Amino acid sequence: MNSVVVPNLPAVSLDAEKLALLARGLEGLTAAQLYWVAAWAAAQAAQAQRSGPTAVAVATRTSERLTIVYGSQTGNAKRIAEELARRSEAAGLPVRLLRADAYPQRELAQERHLVAVISTQGDGEPPDDARGLFEFIAGKRAPKLPALQFAVLGLGDSSYPQFCVIGRQLDARLAELGGTRFAALGEADVEIEAVAAPWTEQALEQARELLKQAGVPARVTPLHVVPSRSTHSREQPFAATVLANQRIVARDSERDVRHIELSLEGSGLRYEPGDALGVWPRNPPALVDQWLDALRFDGAQEVTHQGRTLTLRQWLEREREITRLNRPFLAALAATSGDGELMRVLQKEQSAEFTALLAADQPIDLLRRHPAIWQPEALVAALRPLAPRLYSIASSPKVVGEEVHLTVAVVEYEAHGSAHWGAASGLLAATDEDGKLPVFIEPNERFRLPADGERDVIMIGPGTGVAPFRAFVQERRESGATGRNWLFFGNRHFSSDFLYQVEWQQALKDGSLHRLDLAFSRDAAHKTYIQRRLREQGAELHAWLKGGAHIYVCGDSTHMARDVHAALIEVIATHGSRSPDEAKAWLAELLQQGRYARDVY
Repeated sequence: MNSVVVPNLPAVSLDAEKLALLARGLEGLTAAQLYWVAAWAAAQAAQAQRSGPTAVAVATRTSERLTIVYGSQTGNAKRIAEELARRSEAAGLPVRLLRADAYPQRELAQERHLVAVISTQGDGEPPDDARGLFEFIAGKRAPKLPALQFAVLGLGDSSYPQFCVIGRQLDARLAELGGTRFAALGEADVEIEAVAAPWTEQALEQARELLKQAGVPARVTPLHVVPSRSTHSREQPFAATVLANQRIVARDSERDVRHIELSLEGSGLRYEPGDALGVWPRNPPALVDQWLDALRFDGAQEVTHQGRTLTLRQWLEREREITRLNRPFLAALAATSGDGELMRVLQKEQSAEFTALLAADQPIDLLRRHPAIWQPEALVAALRPLAPRLYSIASSPKVVGEEVHLTVAVVEYEAHGSAHWGAASGLLAATDEDGKLPVFIEPNERFRLPADGERDVIMIGPGTGVAPFRAFVQERRESGATGRNWLFFGNRHFSSDFLYQVEWQQALKDGSLHRLDLAFSRDAAHKTYIQRRLREQGAELHAWLKGGAHIYVCGDSTHMARDVHAALIEVIATHGSRSPDEAKAWLAELLQQGRYARDVY
């Protein structure tokens, strides 16, 4: 390190030697780790001087600014929170922007103006980066908040039964603790901007008035939000050229899984292992034909919606979500058809049946079972906008350069007597070499390799959840990391579904992979899943964790991630001589520290 760059901070009694020592200690840490250090240091300071001048200073600072906290699993909440912070800053409001796991919980009692932007993931769980703060606020140790003015924007996906439940619970709990809403709870489906833009405008106006009433002068406080190094983004994707599209399962496999390589040359896009690639999909033309046939519509008919005029085929193929069932469409179909069965399923007390319906059917199945007379304009209005799909990146740029690799399970199956398809996976599978795909990078700061290459790494990734761990092993090999790498992989059949088998065998041979434990669930009469392997290797697994290892999980959030989490708690309790509650708390601490990270969907 040649020099120490000191930001524009208030003067403190820290000499040059201590400052240099601090800078060396922070060197090489990721953004997520720096956030954690900042939160830890703030907590230490609060503990050391809880009743002294520091507590007064914290109360003064919190009353003079707008705090924006976000909890995000896939990046949407972060993006909305950053935009709100930029607009607040431009309006002259003093503002601070924090990820939920960087928020000093002891400051909540003194907080005066708070905006929370939080997503719901899986079956009604908070995002991993907000789990600690959410549980603190929901728990017995949460302080009373009679002076708090707050607003909550919940993000979710109505294709899932517990749509926006975390936002609702947080909003209700802050009110229960005595807080006062300065903006009503907002709930955004995948059409995030349509809800977030007017909601943030209202919240910003109310926050401006509250701070003005509190006597806070308008000023500009730099946020240092790092701009993108590329002109390409979610809104302006890059047309990536397909370099390879290869099936990586046997011909007799029950599933079609592809290894896809894309060129990012000339895009300016950069990524790290752990990030995701966003792909803007198109619905399969054959599925669009099914819709037109079922509704007896002419695909060439022009339809105007929100000032845009396209043919109905263009709306269904490029602009609207027609592969995923969700509550708004189900409600619109119930109203249009007048079908009593659909109306019954939408009732709160029928949540189990509603959940089963979302899991089993696509919209086309309901259109056929519950015929209705639609107007084309009403149909387009009832359907959600087509949203991008995110895929965990399966490559390290240190190895592949200006390329990005994906591991994609193609959604294609027979049900109810007809073929069904996915949107993005079908597009990826159907795009041959030299074809173009619209893509962007979605960073995932909480799913990063440890900055210390001497740390051991445990990776748990059944099925296509193994994708980021291919990137991890590549990165660790190229960067010369000396820590050990242990992979748990599971799938259906050894002979047909062992993804990247040759690569893992070579990694074991060259020492870039130190342990490989496998679970193939359909190769024996008794199904063996990956969590069984975790329990079998519990003693060694616990020893690695006690030694400072980082543990990563990637894959299905609804079943696999929960089962793996439960198995880890059991392993920690059994081999760490802890009670289940103590094991759960220790694992939660690892999550808060960034040593336990999950990329689940």
